Amino acid sequence: QVQLVESGGGLAQPGGSLRLSCAASGSIFNFAAMGWYRQAPGKQREWVATITSGGSTNYADSVKGRFIISRDSAKNTMYLQMNSLKPEDTAVYSCKLLDPPRLYWGQGTQVTVDS
Repeated sequence: QVQLVESGGGLAQPGGSLRLSCAASGSIFNFAAMGWYRQAPGKQREWVATITSGGSTNYADSVKGRFIISRDSAKNTMYLQMNSLKPEDTAVYSCKLLDPPRLYWGQGTQVTVDS
């Protein structure tokens, strides 16, 4: 069983930055990819970014050029550096780990962007 724990959320001003972390613990047998998703109040969960086992990254258009996803494999931790934050980035951010055939989710961390 794998557990994912997010941290680093909080309140930021528009134009500010936050760095989210997602720490994985447990037995990962066949790591394929990790990703960040977010869900704003009253909206469906949306994909934010993905990083694969080979280090390839992809971003949603809404965050491209502002957010950076990275991973420290030695620490089993994934990060999301969020820059130039906008009020519309306010959401609960959750991480996902794909370890086929298993899929794991974290509980989420709240990010609020407000002046």
